[in-house]
Amino acid sequence: MPAEPAVVAEANPDAAAPETFGRVDEDGTVHVRTAAGERVVGQIPDSSPEEALAFYVRRYEALAVTVDLLVNRVRSGAVAPDDAAHQIKRERKAIQEANAVGDLDALLAKLNSLSPKLDEQREARRAEKAAHQAEARQAKEKFVAQAEKLAAGNDWRHGVSRFRDLLEQWKQLPRIDKATDDQLWHRFSSARSTYTRRRKAQFASDAAHREEAAKIKRSIIGEAEGLASSTDWGPTSGAFRDLMDRWKKAGPAPREIDDALWKEFRGLQDQFFNARSAAQNEQDQEFTANQQAKEALLVEFEPRIDPAKDLDAAKVAFRELMDRWSEIGKVPRGAIRTLDQRIRSLETSLKRAEEERWRKTNPEARARAEDTASKLRDQIATHEEKAAKAEARGDAKAAAEARQAAETYRTWLGSAEAAAQDFSG
Repeated sequence: MPAEPAVVAEANPDAAAPETFGRVDEDGTVHVRTAAGERVVGQIPDSSPEEALAFYVRRYEALAVTVDLLVNRVRSGAVAPDDAAHQIKRERKAIQEANAVGDLDALLAKLNSLSPKLDEQREARRAEKAAHQAEARQAKEKFVAQAEKLAAGNDWRHGVSRFRDLLEQWKQLPRIDKATDDQLWHRFSSARSTYTRRRKAQFASDAAHREEAAKIKRSIIGEAEGLASSTDWGPTSGAFRDLMDRWKKAGPAPREIDDALWKEFRGLQDQFFNARSAAQNEQDQEFTANQQAKEALLVEFEPRIDPAKDLDAAKVAFRELMDRWSEIGKVPRGAIRTLDQRIRSLETSLKRAEEERWRKTNPEARARAEDTASKLRDQIATHEEKAAKAEARGDAKAAAEARQAAETYRTWLGSAEAAAQDFSG
């Protein structure tokens, strides 16, 4: 009969003895026991059974460390569920084929215990992915709305950079379901193409308008050249104003020539208006004597034109002032406003005095004031009569009310008589 296999005792009293899971034949062949049965894991001839068994136990311990590390990583979420499943499958195969002695079934049980955790992590990953997909869809829909708004607008200066920013942000987002992603991208891309097409068309139109503006401005310069040396100051000033209005309405010419055209036109304007200013300054010197004469007239007549003292005398003095005023010629432009204001002030004071005289002598207004006073006197007499009758019959309350009413009307009568007195004065 073959000899009984040698066994080796485990030094750790808390762990199952190695012989529980393995044995060594006389020829050094080492076996491992599992739930599926016993199988050979190797042979170490010329060694004691203890040494042979210990060698394969150490292999088991290394395998157990690997399994424990994997279990910890999976439970902590340090490895993705799909990656974890792949590693578990690999480790399960390694355990099933391991040339090691130990509780291999326990290691398989540890790996199998991870299945619920993997299912839980997969579900969490799916929920997280769904949330990210929803966020990505919402963001892309927002970008599409902004792109379509840009495409319908006329922001030609900033729109290109805005589209560029939107596209870069779009690239940072994860893809969502293909149908929705393709639809949103088609809308975004179409909006960008529409904007680009409209922008190019607008720039082409602007270029055509600028070329037309250049033609108009050259024509205006030609007209200005015929006016620059004119000495017909009034009409020519109006003509230059008209040319300026046409210049503004023409809009900008191409940038490289617009400044040069303006400089040429502005030079012709300056030539005319500088000549006009010089002529007017010379004329203003001639008008200085007229200014001094008119100022002297005002000094003479302003004290005499006092309608508050004598309206009729003030009117006569004002007519004399205006007769002498009209005999004097023009004054410098800078003095016109001040002198006109002083004349208007005198004229206004006379007009107000005339209106006040008419108000006081208006027969219709005076008649209305006197009629009002007469009616108030009648009311006073009526209420005093009521008071007397009330006292006669011993009704003190009615008498007091009637006298109170009479006093009220008497107050009003005072104002009415004062108004009538104004008209009589």
